Amino acid sequence: MTSHFDSIEHVVTELADASYIADRALATVLFLAHRLEKPIFLEGEPGVGKTEVAIVMSRLFETDLIRLQCYEGLDASTSLYEWNYPKQLLHIRLEEQKKTDNEEIEQIIYSPAFLIKRPLLEAILRAEEKVPVLLIDEIDRSDEEFEAFLLEVLSDFQVTIPEIGTMKAKKKPMVVVTSNRTREVHDALKRRCLYHWIEYPSFEKEYRIIMTKLPGIEARFAEQVARFMQRVRTANLLKKPGISETLDWAQALMAMHRQHLDEGVVIETLGCILKYQEDIKTFKEEVWSDDKQRTEYL
Repeated sequence: MTSHFDSIEHVVTELADASYIADRALATVLFLAHRLEKPIFLEGEPGVGKTEVAIVMSRLFETDLIRLQCYEGLDASTSLYEWNYPKQLLHIRLEEQKKTDNEEIEQIIYSPAFLIKRPLLEAILRAEEKVPVLLIDEIDRSDEEFEAFLLEVLSDFQVTIPEIGTMKAKKKPMVVVTSNRTREVHDALKRRCLYHWIEYPSFEKEYRIIMTKLPGIEARFAEQVARFMQRVRTANLLKKPGISETLDWAQALMAMHRQHLDEGVVIETLGCILKYQEDIKTFKEEVWSDDKQRTEYL
């Protein structure tokens, strides 16, 4: 495993060894983020491999992956820390039986031992031991208020807990922020990061990914699956399938002991690729019902 990246070529090689096929543009961003100790902001359609970048980075550096899954209503207390109120109440009763004075009880119960660390604080404190990878996943699902709070954290990697004081990371965590672009993320957050848009893979890249992730697959079959997926993405769909759907589909076909695509198996397994009923209907009526197009897909 690596302890640092020597060059952009080294990043490409290391990622490939960890079964992640990356182009030079992404490798450059990862190299610079590591050297400059800056967060990475990865944007792109769902299923193109954004989250996987953080997972692979944690494996390469043999460190912890700390994940903060964003959602509507996420706030500072849920992402940073909370006090363990049941444990505090229990300790108050025990101390009152010992006739401990109130000021001393307060000092005891508002100490790190009663703190529930959420992902952001965990990443700040864990950096004292070994720099972790902090994944802030799908930031576009959170509210703008949380975005503003996150700006402060990413600026200094320190937080102030009124009862304890300021806690600051001795080393900056490696941070990967992802977005599916369901809404625009504020420029102020992007400016603190190195930005990269992950495209749908080219045919060559998709073929390499299939061969890397599914070592038991036959090369000609992998090529057929990759070509099919490239064509599917040209159809007028609500949600184009990503590489995760490609791998799910190929794995499903292998489980069915298929070694080539035919009309029947495509229709039977369409739910592995398309996740909306409208898209399945569109594909069947506008694509698969046309003899010429069906032949081109196969």
